[in-house]
Amino acid sequence: MSDESEADVLCCASCGVAECDDIKLKNCTACYLVKYCSLKCQKDHRPKHKRACKKRMAELRDELLFKQPESTNLGDCPICCLPLPLDLSKSSAATCCSKTICTGCNYANQKREVEERLGKKCPFCRTSVPGTDEGCDKQRMKRIEMNDPMAIFQEGGEQYHKGDYSSAFELYTKAAELGELEAHHTLSIMYHNGHGVEKDRGKEMHHLEVATIGGHPIARHNLGCHEWRTGNKERAAKHWTIAATQGFDESIKSLMDVFREEDGMVSKDDLAVALRAHQVAVDATKSPQREAAE
Repeated sequence: MSDESEADVLCCASCGVAECDDIKLKNCTACYLVKYCSLKCQKDHRPKHKRACKKRMAELRDELLFKQPESTNLGDCPICCLPLPLDLSKSSAATCCSKTICTGCNYANQKREVEERLGKKCPFCRTSVPGTDEGCDKQRMKRIEMNDPMAIFQEGGEQYHKGDYSSAFELYTKAAELGELEAHHTLSIMYHNGHGVEKDRGKEMHHLEVATIGGHPIARHNLGCHEWRTGNKERAAKHWTIAATQGFDESIKSLMDVFREEDGMVSKDDLAVALRAHQVAVDATKSPQREAAE
């Protein structure tokens, strides 16, 4: 950064007053490109700054959107510490502690209980497993009272499958506010289909992007599909590449279609790298216990 640019940053973008002991400048919280000495200066400068601010906001958003996640939104099994499979049928959330446990660890725990003639307990928190659905519901409601986002999300799923979309929407919204990324993804689907809420493309995209930034590969794939339909093919390919490296099969298929049909958009080398990364991600979710549970 030049001396002149540094000087500009240390001055109010509207009135030009310099920062000193008596005057503290605050960043534009949207773009962080400029500083202001007061709210009045920020409002006065808004017409001049609006275009540059929006452009920088979009750049910052893209930096978040296209950053390679360290892991998927599912994270690791808390017992074996291996990445949880993207196939949700290969893991389950305990109603007692809301921990998502892989089928391998559940299988190993159940096998030990049978061999040693023990009562059924959660493999993570060791709470006794209720023998009825009513008992599981009570455990989940207790977690909901504690504002547990996973328990709230699960209850939303129960209401959704009953056809009570309005209640499901409220529960998913609360779970999303508490940070449950799966709830954001589900809300995007509800806004798309108009279940429990009016169709809203803007809100659908918002929840898709939040889930994508949080490492949700299916949300990222769906966002890529939206970009492709709207003509942003390079952005779509970027999303599918990242989702593929997280182990999502459909994104690999989409990349292969792009490689075959769109000359030069995805190179042979890029596709090979994505295929290898995809296989590494898939292999990381495998273990002898999980294979035995199938």
